[in-house]
Amino acid sequence: MAERIEIREGDITTLAVDAIVNAANSSLMGGGGVDGAIHRAAGPGLAEECRRLGGCPAGEARITGGHNLPARYVIHTVGPVWHGGRRNEEQLLAACYRNSLALAAEHGLRTIAFPAISTGAYGFPPDLAAFVALEAIHSFLATHSLPEKVLLVCFSR
Repeated sequence: MAERIEIREGDITTLAVDAIVNAANSSLMGGGGVDGAIHRAAGPGLAEECRRLGGCPAGEARITGGHNLPARYVIHTVGPVWHGGRRNEEQLLAACYRNSLALAAEHGLRTIAFPAISTGAYGFPPDLAAFVALEAIHSFLATHSLPEKVLLVCFSR
């Protein structure tokens, strides 16, 4: 199963994969960090499609087209804001990964790329976020054939 997961450094908006995951805010209308970068790279069609979705609660995921991105789709998921671990943040973060992977599988997608969800402005400790992500991904892949490849993309400033 380890061969199905790859960690790399780079810009998620440049990847020609079936889907990239957007660490979105609950409005899905773009913001800072990777969310803003994805919206800028995808162009105005993404914002229009997101507007029609009407938002997304924390832990859930929604799918749109990739528009001007090399990726065919964008899977938007809303990570938790870190409050010291007192508000089910770990469970919500794991749900982001599980629900994104489930959407990819439902749509027959073979490759998906994730950013480090909730580790920027939302303040989730990066080491704990990495542990939660890998545990959720491993658990999902153990019982599903799709996606075939999961990329974890770290952005370096």
